Amino acid sequence: MITATQQLESYLENFSEFEKLAAGHALPWLRNLRQDAFARFCEVGFPTTHDEDWRFTNVSAIAQTAFRLTCNRPVRLSQQELDPYRVPGVNCQLVFVNGNFARELSLLGKLPDGVKVSNLGGEISSNPEAIEPHLGRYLDIRRDAFCALNTAFGEDGAYVHIPRGTLVEEPIYLLFVSTANDAPSMSHPRNLIVAEEDSQATIVEDYVSLDGGAVFCNTVTELVAGDHTVLSHYMIEREHEEAFNISTLRIQQGRSANVVSHSVLLGGALVRNNVHPVLAGEGGECLINGLFIGNGHQHLDNYMLVEHASPRCGSRQFYNGILDGHAHGVFHGRIIVHKDAQKTDAKQTNRNLLLSDDAQIDTKPQLEIYADDVKCTHGATIGQIEGDALFYLRSRGIDEVSARKLLLFAFASECLDRMKQGPVRRHVEELINRCLFQMANSAPGASTGIRRDDTGRNWEEIG
Repeated sequence: MITATQQLESYLENFSEFEKLAAGHALPWLRNLRQDAFARFCEVGFPTTHDEDWRFTNVSAIAQTAFRLTCNRPVRLSQQELDPYRVPGVNCQLVFVNGNFARELSLLGKLPDGVKVSNLGGEISSNPEAIEPHLGRYLDIRRDAFCALNTAFGEDGAYVHIPRGTLVEEPIYLLFVSTANDAPSMSHPRNLIVAEEDSQATIVEDYVSLDGGAVFCNTVTELVAGDHTVLSHYMIEREHEEAFNISTLRIQQGRSANVVSHSVLLGGALVRNNVHPVLAGEGGECLINGLFIGNGHQHLDNYMLVEHASPRCGSRQFYNGILDGHAHGVFHGRIIVHKDAQKTDAKQTNRNLLLSDDAQIDTKPQLEIYADDVKCTHGATIGQIEGDALFYLRSRGIDEVSARKLLLFAFASECLDRMKQGPVRRHVEELINRCLFQMANSAPGASTGIRRDDTGRNWEEIG
């Protein structure tokens, strides 16, 4: 355990070494961005449960561990080691090992003319004028210390640029791999996705770990959706149960842009998933769809902040949680409707199943409305597997494990049903199926039931 002073000294030592050699260290705008972010982190330190946005999540396990950067420690992996983690049928796959781009492990398939998929560190060195207008322009480092920490240490990650009017039919798959080191290690992947107007694409971020040991992955993705774009983003987290993962997806939406965010949290010791879309253009739509499944002593925190900044925008948040053992889940959904965002249509729904007496869920849906012509609702349910449904299946000759798995998968399928058919959905379905099979022996209980009460538009990913 380290004190707050030792903690700061450790990060200061890491930062002093990092900024001398980091990509773009000679660029004044990037150097200032990193220094300002590190100063902000030093000013506020790690959040505590006294901070309202973190009241249900204690990050002392991260704060009291002396993590070291892994950027200068090359790791050799083979294609065979990564094959089990890839998505079959997807040709464009970038691999990052401990936050660093691994070109030799990546598969760069054919893309439409003008589409650029590469690593951010390389683009900062070779094409900084394309990066400067966007990097760090949307993320608010003042409201989240982990975002400030990522900005200070951000050097590499994925860079995706999609030109105006371009349809990218095949998913762009980004695999982030953590490996064990002799000492606790950290990485800070930084992703920048810029989709110009009238473009369409699907981006997948998948976080895995090959070994045990204390690893801390603190990632930030800035996604810019131009006018009339149609974008789907997937966040899959399935690291080992000693890993810490903090992720932030900051979405900036233009006029009539349609953006879908899917999150699937299956692994990790302590996971915090932040999704923050700003509907800045009139007529935009955003769907935030998520599933988290926890067991053992996992802690899975989902923080959604949706800002309606322009008129006639719609948003939906649907999050389902399944918790067993001593797992602790959090859903903190917040919708802010700004004064000028008249005709807003927003809804958030959180549904949870607790499979043991020791599992715990904290759910806090929130609305902040500063406009007077809006339609906004929120709600949450917590229950157990429905006893009558389990009895019905067993009375038809289905064994208890299979019956429980069927009911759990039906609950999880609410998340899957909002995903577009294709290789990514099949990949996610397989992961969920495998995870639920391991939980199927949980003790049964009564249920409050699951309501399906969203009417009107069919909120799912556009095909």
